[in-house]
Amino acid sequence: MLWIAGFCGALLVAGAAYRKGSLSFSGTLAAIIMGTIYFGAGNAFWFGILLLFFISSSMLSRLHHENKAELEATYDKTGRRDAGQVFANGGLGMLLVLLNAISPSVLWELAFIGVMATVTSDTWATEIGTLAKKPPRSVLTGRVLPAGASGGVSWPGTLAAAAGGLMIGAAAVILRVLAGMEDQPVLPLLLAGLTGGLAGAFADSILGATVQRMNRCTVCGREVEAARHCSKATVQARGWRRMNNDAVNLLSSVIGGIVALGLGLL
Repeated sequence: MLWIAGFCGALLVAGAAYRKGSLSFSGTLAAIIMGTIYFGAGNAFWFGILLLFFISSSMLSRLHHENKAELEATYDKTGRRDAGQVFANGGLGMLLVLLNAISPSVLWELAFIGVMATVTSDTWATEIGTLAKKPPRSVLTGRVLPAGASGGVSWPGTLAAAAGGLMIGAAAVILRVLAGMEDQPVLPLLLAGLTGGLAGAFADSILGATVQRMNRCTVCGREVEAARHCSKATVQARGWRRMNNDAVNLLSSVIGGIVALGLGLL
């Protein structure tokens, strides 16, 4: 019955997101599979955190959306998430759900909080940071960068990242109670969300400034993630060829999960 309930819930949420334009068709299928596993192999704790990330991120992506059209043209992928984006953001969490189903442990839960806090913090930082009045600065050199540039950080974006991570930590506390899970101290769960989210978000910026593949537009000369810009194919400017945005998201999630897990062990 849990698997059936998970499938129905995932189908309802993913279907609504598809109609709203938040998910592509491949992203919808991936979200249905993922949501079913999160609830079927887990419970309301795992599924609820996934749902909170997805809903909050989808809502923020539409905030002042008309002002982001130019920026989205530079991204490899837009706010309409495909299967690659869905699995990059939630695939590692899905693995932790399955590991916990096989061998239950609070350590899997802490790592999961860190992973989901990372993707939430990174998304919140990006969506809020691009709306900041002042341009971001390079996380490595401190020099001013164009809005939306990979490796850029700003105070509004950093505060948004902290808020997103803390929200996941607080949700973990509430959802564990609702799911009838055994009691755990509140502070480690909150700190796992906050520190895991911030660590993962900054790791994402550092990876974006160093190894993420970035292309250059042959028309305007701008450095972009997209394979095409100004209606022309772009050429690689720096970074590792296969280190696209999805790979960066996945790797930063690993880092956020490890930080949260390490904090829990301490």
